[in-house]
Amino acid sequence: MASIALTIAGSDSGGGAGIQADLKAMSALGVYGASVITAITAQNTRAVTAVHSIPLDVIAAQIEAVLSDLDVGAIKIGMLATPEIIRTVADSITGFGGPIVLDPVMIAKSGDSLLAEDAVQTLRDVLVPCASVLTPNLPEASCLLGLSDAETTEQMIEQGLGLCDLGAQTVLMKGGHGKGDVCHDLLMDRTGLIAEFSAPRRQTKNTHGTGCTLSSTVAAGLAKGLSVPNAVAQAHEYLQGAIAQADRLYIGHGHGPVHHFHQVWPA
Repeated sequence: MASIALTIAGSDSGGGAGIQADLKAMSALGVYGASVITAITAQNTRAVTAVHSIPLDVIAAQIEAVLSDLDVGAIKIGMLATPEIIRTVADSITGFGGPIVLDPVMIAKSGDSLLAEDAVQTLRDVLVPCASVLTPNLPEASCLLGLSDAETTEQMIEQGLGLCDLGAQTVLMKGGHGKGDVCHDLLMDRTGLIAEFSAPRRQTKNTHGTGCTLSSTVAAGLAKGLSVPNAVAQAHEYLQGAIAQADRLYIGHGHGPVHHFHQVWPA
């Protein structure tokens, strides 16, 4: 029987992030991906030029359709543009007993905003407490906490623990926006640091969709029954390979995508 993961997120017409990246990454790890689209974006590697939110009743209907029929092992939640969408998703997944990976998407790689300013507090209050794994980058973590971006390992741990205090079971603080030759991702729960995942910082502009890809591969691992640390370790290794092959794809003229199928067809 196939393992199934559900992604609830926005659509990226350029194919590098959002629903498209999630389904590619889940498939690459041998997990069947189902999807609920919360918004349609007109987007490529250079910019987000339009965002159209899906009606709330249609979002709820998609979630009900999937969860009432498919044996979903884990849910990944990405772009939720408005407070109303956040509440709709939270209400619709009430009763789901599996792990939930929440990627608090706020800004596209192009720098365009994907989350309304008044939605941050709703995300913090309504969905963060539902998260089995919260996967913020440094700007997202600081925004949720109302602080400046973490600059040291100690500050990353402190902010991760602060997000656990908001209700998340575990937090993966992603260090991609940090400095230095090595990128550090820190996994922690309320008791403190669980694991650290490090990799050389690659000099490439082709990192579009890295956050979506990491969170969806964590969800894929959880859907297959892995523990949180093992799911994160698998996702980290997979993403590093996808980034390493990104420059060989030659997609678009801006921030290109990572190579989701680097294990299947090397570029």
